[in-house]
Amino acid sequence: MTCPYLEYRRGSGDRQFDAERAYCTAVDRFVQPMRADVCNDRYDLDHAAHCEIYREHEGGDDGDGDAQ
Repeated sequence: MTCPYLEYRRGSGDRQFDAERAYCTAVDRFVQPMRADVCNDRYDLDHAAHCEIYREHEGGDDGDGDAQ
């Protein structure tokens, strides 16, 4: 499963790239490749459990500081 807020874009506004990059629609910004690994549930990660952006946007961030 992939985070519903993850998109791949070649640009946004005045920023344009040769290749698509990970974009988080929950915070309206491009994210680092490591963050995209969480979004794509790679390496035994789960966006619903490990992403503070997702949890905050969904209203489920318990504030325990365990998010990566």
